Amino acid sequence: MRITDLLKQESILLGAQPKDKEAAIHELADLMEKGGNLSDKAQYVKDVLAREASGTTGLGDGIATPHAKSAGVRAAGLAAMTVPGGMDFASMDGKPARLFFLIAAPDAANDEHLAILSKLATMIMDPEFKEALIAAKTKEEFLSLIDAKEDGRFEAPAQEAAPAAAGAKSDHIQILAVTACPTGIAHTFMAAESIEQHAKKRGLTVKVETNGSGGAKNVLTAEEIAAADGIIVACDKNVPMSRFDGKRVVITKVADGINKADELIDRALSGSAPVYHASGADEAEGAADASGESLARQIYKHLMNGVSHMLPFVVGGGILIALAFLLDDYSIDPKNFGSNTPAAKFFKDIGGASFGFMLPVLAGFISMSIADRPGLAVGFVGGALAGTTGSGFLGALIAGFLGGYIVNFLKKCTKGLPASLEGIKPMLIYPVLGILLMGFISLFIIAPPVSAINTWMVETLKNMDPSARILMGIIVGGMMAVDMGGPVNKAAYTFATGLLASEIYAPMAAAMIAGMTPPLGVALATKMFRDRFSADEREAGNAAAVLGISFITEGAIPFAAKDPLRVIPSLMAGSAVAGMISMALGCEQRVPHGGIFVLPIPNAVTNLFGYLIALVVGTVITGVLLGFLKKPVAEA
Repeated sequence: MRITDLLKQESILLGAQPKDKEAAIHELADLMEKGGNLSDKAQYVKDVLAREASGTTGLGDGIATPHAKSAGVRAAGLAAMTVPGGMDFASMDGKPARLFFLIAAPDAANDEHLAILSKLATMIMDPEFKEALIAAKTKEEFLSLIDAKEDGRFEAPAQEAAPAAAGAKSDHIQILAVTACPTGIAHTFMAAESIEQHAKKRGLTVKVETNGSGGAKNVLTAEEIAAADGIIVACDKNVPMSRFDGKRVVITKVADGINKADELIDRALSGSAPVYHASGADEAEGAADASGESLARQIYKHLMNGVSHMLPFVVGGGILIALAFLLDDYSIDPKNFGSNTPAAKFFKDIGGASFGFMLPVLAGFISMSIADRPGLAVGFVGGALAGTTGSGFLGALIAGFLGGYIVNFLKKCTKGLPASLEGIKPMLIYPVLGILLMGFISLFIIAPPVSAINTWMVETLKNMDPSARILMGIIVGGMMAVDMGGPVNKAAYTFATGLLASEIYAPMAAAMIAGMTPPLGVALATKMFRDRFSADEREAGNAAAVLGISFITEGAIPFAAKDPLRVIPSLMAGSAVAGMISMALGCEQRVPHGGIFVLPIPNAVTNLFGYLIALVVGTVITGVLLGFLKKPVAEA
């Protein structure tokens, strides 16, 4: 698909003069509507403004690319506007914006607008091309310029050739760069184009590797790295760094690649950049880690590596388990609900197997992010032990970070070994010693206090006066959301299920409702407060809804892991209120699992209306609190 396939003449306005940023967006939306791309302009404008609130799309150098994926979009499209006199668009470089491209994509689109944005980003970073578009006198000329640029036929106005840099060499590439942003879309390519343009203006040979949404392109070779005069890594996510071992590398954020390209080139060529020392293997390392990035930022990156790899296991396994409950017959064996029929057992076994990898994968990839490939096995074992010892999700998080730092410690300890032993380190020394240390710490240091907490919680609940219904509902409900499948959650659930034998059914209802509330509340928040969540999180919210109605509390874990200080209190508040309402209204449940799929079963739930009230209120509270506490996110 070409850019001009999505940009119609009626969606172009030349020589506009909007009074402010919001007016510019409304004017662009009018153009988009004229092109027939919108089904609900008001909704689309709302989504564009929400995207702007999360981070400006004024990219600098006079360029702005407002965009949104919205339910108000009928078909993917573009609108363009030139403002020759310029206007304040809160651009990253503080300069007025003069060239605007508005991008629209349906809510269910396969990120088509991001692909378009990537292509545009590369093209409009050419200053001559940008100026030619701004100077275009007719819409036909505007479109023909884009076609020519896309086909490689655009010719800049004749000008004197830039003088070759003093001492420039022709036998190698002088400047090498790597660019990457979290989404791998706009900023990745904007930074790449900016560095290329500024280097070429100075008569320097340059090559830029882009780590975009489609993977790494224009990958740097070992020979190029060895011969380069300067290396720039402008990245906001982990990229392979070991290849730069022993080289002077300028490491910075991707935004600097866009707005400070000349400064970065000067630093790279000056010889003053620090020498990069790889930590070990040839896997992706955190570029910013080596540049003195804050500890909090490093922890966040490692955590996201674990969560992103864990998510498919949670979603895939959880949905299959939900299907098992849907297909099962509760009357056969209530205690075995989910596995009574062959079809149910089939889905339950497969889903359970997938779910069982959740904690090992989380810990393994956190550890790998810290220590590269040798950290994977150590973290994986730590996550598995977290599952078997009852330390659960929190234990897996600890094991992930611990595994990475254990391996890094072993790397330092083995630096003095003969070079002949270098090959056996990642295959023998690191895994054997690392797994041994991880096992000892998990079994004897991590597990005991967590188990003690678990035991204390269970005994406290058992000895509580059952007549204290509201307080019990608050405690049971809140505990269900503390660690979402971990020991505290299991303590509350075990307490509730244990009372079923004594024909005490109210705590079970409170526990079930409170266990559904976290993922349902998260799902609601991703719909109500879209600007608080990334595109990936909004997609994960759909899966969380399915897991929530199935009483799979773990559906909220990816969100809690990413932002625990804001998410977990919101989940606990909603679950505590849900549990309180359930107990206060006298709801009872005789079935220990199954979520909403057990509601149609006769006598499974009493006071169904009150049950649903508790569930809805708890979900809304969690969703609203998340929207209030979480900060808007910026999508590149």
